[in-house]
Amino acid sequence: MSLVCWKCGASLAGLPLPLGRRDACPSCRTDLHVCKQCRHHDAHRAGECRELAAERVADKIRANDCGWFVPRPEAYTGGGAAVAQASRSALDALFGGTPARTDAPASADDLFRK
Repeated sequence: MSLVCWKCGASLAGLPLPLGRRDACPSCRTDLHVCKQCRHHDAHRAGECRELAAERVADKIRANDCGWFVPRPEAYTGGGAAVAQASRSALDALFGGTPARTDAPASADDLFRK
């Protein structure tokens, strides 16, 4: 499995390893030496890090100097437009799309007319 950006999912195959503190994604220009890109990052643990000896880092999406940093290939969790489109497709399949309303009144007067 190749290394991908934690934020946009772009391939980082062209970047030399180990990732430096100033390395950024060539696609979205976000920092890569961040907790969310690290193998030790775990959002379900206190401090969000599995490495107990690591110093606490407050901002998990900003570049840091953590000596325990090891990039993880599965850091990208997806999201954004792809997830929204998949959700929209699932709703359209469930409800048969969004039909145009032809019986809607043209104005408030039409709505309350006898």
